[in-house]
Amino acid sequence: MQELETELKTLIIESLNLEDMSVNDIETEAPLFGEGLGLDSIDALELGLAIKKQYNVVLDADDTETRQHFSSVANLAKYISANR
Repeated sequence: MQELETELKTLIIESLNLEDMSVNDIETEAPLFGEGLGLDSIDALELGLAIKKQYNVVLDADDTETRQHFSSVANLAKYISANR
């Protein structure tokens, strides 16, 4: 799971053009939106597309659980791992 979490951190940095960040700057359990990494809804769309392209996993924007899946790198990794 740690390898997938590292891959996701790299994907976040690359897909959102966070050039001033490194994998070590993103905490696995920290929130991706708001207080944590500070991503917004546009970032969520871009990240969702990158995840679909990279892992062939679709996060449904209308699903009430999607917000929970996007809450941290750890939760994203769990979701992707379970739905590959």
